[in-house]
Amino acid sequence: MRQTLNGMRKRGSEDRGFTMIELLVVVVIIGILVAIAVPVYLNYRKGAANKSAASDVRGAITAIEQYYTENGNKYPTGETSDEGENLTLTAVDTTTGTTDQIITVSPGNVLGYKALTDGSAAAYRICAQNKDGGQVYVYNSATGGSVQKSNADDVEACLAA
Repeated sequence: MRQTLNGMRKRGSEDRGFTMIELLVVVVIIGILVAIAVPVYLNYRKGAANKSAASDVRGAITAIEQYYTENGNKYPTGETSDEGENLTLTAVDTTTGTTDQIITVSPGNVLGYKALTDGSAAAYRICAQNKDGGQVYVYNSATGGSVQKSNADDVEACLAA
């Protein structure tokens, strides 16, 4: 019996837990992982915000072309939304009974629309920016193509270009 008790005491003294160095190493490793993960996460958020602005421009193209078709082949006058507010395109001639066209703008985005006249052809420009992402996206119907990144600092500068 005495041998069993001595054996149990001996085993109990070997289980002392972690040393301070081992705990410090674990904390340092966790700190390094967090230092790597946080900037990557912030870049993903910024990229998603920019994609949201580009998506709003593509949605606005559809809405403006629908407006053009429903209102006697006329583009609406220029408009700019406030951050996160939808943009309403008002009918040029309200006597025909046409309805306004609403462009949905995602939260945090600013979208601008400007009617252009290029010689005899009517055209328009759409610009959008997410305040978190910072990148301005533009579509010009005179040149067509896809939504492009703009060098402008904000939507107003993009529309003025």
